[in-house]
Amino acid sequence: MLKIATPISPEKKATIVSSSVAAILTLIKLTIGILSGSVAILASAVDSILDLFVSIFNYFAISNSEKPADKYFNYGRGKIEALASVIEGTIITISGLFLFYEAVNKYLNNGVSKYADISIIVMIVSLVITTSLVIYLNKVAKKTNNMVIKADALHYKTDLYSNIAVLISLIAVYFTNLEAIDVLVGGGISIYIIYSAYELIKNGVLILLDRALEENMIKDINHILESENEINNFHFLKTRAAGNVNFVDVHLVFDCIISLIDAHRISNKLEDQIIALDTNREWVINIHLDPYDDSDIDLGVYCPQPAHMKK
Repeated sequence: MLKIATPISPEKKATIVSSSVAAILTLIKLTIGILSGSVAILASAVDSILDLFVSIFNYFAISNSEKPADKYFNYGRGKIEALASVIEGTIITISGLFLFYEAVNKYLNNGVSKYADISIIVMIVSLVITTSLVIYLNKVAKKTNNMVIKADALHYKTDLYSNIAVLISLIAVYFTNLEAIDVLVGGGISIYIIYSAYELIKNGVLILLDRALEENMIKDINHILESENEINNFHFLKTRAAGNVNFVDVHLVFDCIISLIDAHRISNKLEDQIIALDTNREWVINIHLDPYDDSDIDLGVYCPQPAHMKK
């Protein structure tokens, strides 16, 4: 029997493309960076090496996050994406610190750049390739709302800015012979790289800590619940996200005489309305049905026992 291959998801395809691009850019930049002695190109080359490892890691992170929930991971593995974002941000920070060290080292040792003309051509090629990759990753990130792809897009966007800065510095050094320009640009890129990593680490940590959904989304959920006339109240609304899944827990307060089937019908209607807020993401909604408001229980107020159950 022939086994039909599972199609590659847009997220996986994006990581394969970014890994391939990073490998090509690493080979080109590292070769020219070593030959020329330009700290700016070497800085960009080191960043591309890290890009390659991060993109490969992202592929495995997405592969695992897409696995369905099982008996060991009842809520799925969506948080792997947040973990990948934290790791990626940490790696970017380390690379930024290394590049800053290289800039200071060149300044202290009066390093001299060579092969300026070839270096300029290499950076122009790198700029075109990176621009195309950023456009592609942003398109996939917008379509899938995947945190790992968003992080990858942001990462390569910082590369795009750094490539522009390196190109400008190479042209300036070529015409002025002022090596200080290369040092300043290399140092500036390293600081920008460290700064850009902060958002990746922060967002990943917040998701690992079960941060609530965006404020606007919570307002929309509250509006849906408040607009339902068949419930008396609601409380204990809690939300969080993991991977491509939004989780919502809430208690709905019904009249104690309502039938279970009617309460279930109303709950299903509310679930459908909440899911419609963002159809690009999966939802896991857990609704608890209350016959009275137990958010602030008063033992003197409760639902009377039905007459047929009294002794």
